[in-house]
Amino acid sequence: MDGSSLRAVGWARSLPLNSEVKSARDWAREHLEVLGWTTSTPETVDAVLLTVSELVTNAHTHAHSNAQLILMWDNRCLHIAVHDSSSELPTPRTPSADRLGGRGMLLVSALADEWEARPCPRGKTVIACFRPPEEAISGDAGSGDAPSGDPA
Repeated sequence: MDGSSLRAVGWARSLPLNSEVKSARDWAREHLEVLGWTTSTPETVDAVLLTVSELVTNAHTHAHSNAQLILMWDNRCLHIAVHDSSSELPTPRTPSADRLGGRGMLLVSALADEWEARPCPRGKTVIACFRPPEEAISGDAGSGDAPSGDPA
């Protein structure tokens, strides 16, 4: 395999409807530490963790569904994917002082480099992409090589 071949590392976790969103953030933070991001690009880590919170909250609150959370680093982009059982695709709503909520996808739009929602046979998947600053991934951080004994 030549040096230009794509190498990726990824993790997946199921989050039941009754699970706390904090557990999703903590789990994601552990894997961002494995990639070296908590040291090399803490601002991006904060954006990723807020996005994880918003997407898992949306799955639990709006879809009334378990959430399947997947993190995948492909040496260019960290993909945060959350699958739920609702076929209704999210759309950013205009914030209103008259109601709580409704700002989650606006936050995701502001934080992620890009995002999309895809219908699936049993619901939908929302995917947000984060590209860390170039200098943060030029060394070992984000190399795509997960250490042995990686926590799942």
